[in-house]
Amino acid sequence: MNMYKFVRSVRLDEDACRGCINCIKNCPTQAIRVHNGKAHITDKFCIDCGRCIRYCPHHAKIPEYDSLNVLNNFKYTVALPAPSLYAQYNNLTNVDIVLNALLKLGFDDVYEVSAAAELVSEASRAYIEAHEEDAPFISTACPSIVRLVRVKFPTLIPKLLPLKPPVEVAAEIARARAMEKTGLPSEDIGIIFISPCPSKVSYAKAPLGIKKSQIDNVVAIKEVYPLLLPHMTHDESALDPLCSSGRIGIGWGNSGGEAAGIITDSYLAADGIVNVLRVLEGLEDEKIHGLKFIELNACNGGCVGGVLTVENPYVAEAKTKKVLRYLPVSQNHLDSHPEIEMTWNGRIEYEPVFRLGSTFKESLHMMKTVEDLTKRFPGLDCGSCGAPTCQALAEDIVRGEATVNDCTYVLRDHINHLSDEIEFLAKSINKQGQNNDSMQELKDYIKKLTEELESLTLRI
Repeated sequence: MNMYKFVRSVRLDEDACRGCINCIKNCPTQAIRVHNGKAHITDKFCIDCGRCIRYCPHHAKIPEYDSLNVLNNFKYTVALPAPSLYAQYNNLTNVDIVLNALLKLGFDDVYEVSAAAELVSEASRAYIEAHEEDAPFISTACPSIVRLVRVKFPTLIPKLLPLKPPVEVAAEIARARAMEKTGLPSEDIGIIFISPCPSKVSYAKAPLGIKKSQIDNVVAIKEVYPLLLPHMTHDESALDPLCSSGRIGIGWGNSGGEAAGIITDSYLAADGIVNVLRVLEGLEDEKIHGLKFIELNACNGGCVGGVLTVENPYVAEAKTKKVLRYLPVSQNHLDSHPEIEMTWNGRIEYEPVFRLGSTFKESLHMMKTVEDLTKRFPGLDCGSCGAPTCQALAEDIVRGEATVNDCTYVLRDHINHLSDEIEFLAKSINKQGQNNDSMQELKDYIKKLTEELESLTLRI
């Protein structure tokens, strides 16, 4: 069994965090808690969808990615631009404008991820046709979707399309081409992916389905975007013809683009992690039938909606359509790359990170405790306890990571009960006499209750 690596590409800026609950309310896997006025991300629950980055009003969630200084770490570098990069620019009619600008920026070569996407589309069509009896298959191009299925939907793991994502195929081709062209060893060649999202940063460090990624570093589209502007020229006579992909490949940047490359009407395409969860739940409950392929994107609008982009995803989708207008359908075919292995060389296995106990029996017992605890709470799912829901707080308590008094309503009831008890005991002492030696034990108990009351009151 492969060990599950908890590699996270989102970190918290504690100085910026004000302890609001926007992040815990918008995290699809309930991976965030707020304690002592600061948010905390649980690595094993996080799928790097970047949703917390988008919804944090204080910009306290920071995506992790490399700077362009990594170009200095290699003798030869190859840029892998994501298809969504083209959708960031206004009035772009020729992809070569962006590709030539990348070379002027300092890269030695460029290989389009969209070119590899056309190869993956062809391989997907062939695989689905050969295994039609096992359909529908779920796209594995979005790492957040694969992680989500791995930890929350184990029965759907066999439905994952066992093919490498386009960025990985692009990295393998780019490295092989660079080694042949330069004669340099692999370690002197840097394969740099220009990414729309933090999810692919985590993928490069800890890929799923394969043992090791060929991607060396990942930089953000939003960092590269302004640097390319001074190098972009619309004088087509000054451009080298570098574009090697068509509508199918570049269309992958938008939701539905991958499904369009399958060339079938029997598909479903959903974008946005909330919608994705609804689809996966429907699949798990066997409510969705008659499909061959299911394309799922964690970001709204597809990759053009990644949190490392700069353009509105729906505007970017419209820009992509303009870019596609004058392109051929496809420019890449598998028979031109017989050396590339398209399928996974590793396995995806269920990781029960949300399981409460170490055994099935223990888990059942703990689930019963969770149910009992949840009934004690008001059911408002207000988030004031630092957990997104009352049930999530109950699970934290069972795991030993919280207490019942973390619930504000339970805490207030407890404080009222202590106040009433102290008042009652104090009246008893007054009636029986302050100097009665037999009352000393009772006085000590009242003192203890008072100290607990003061401590609890400070928490409100």
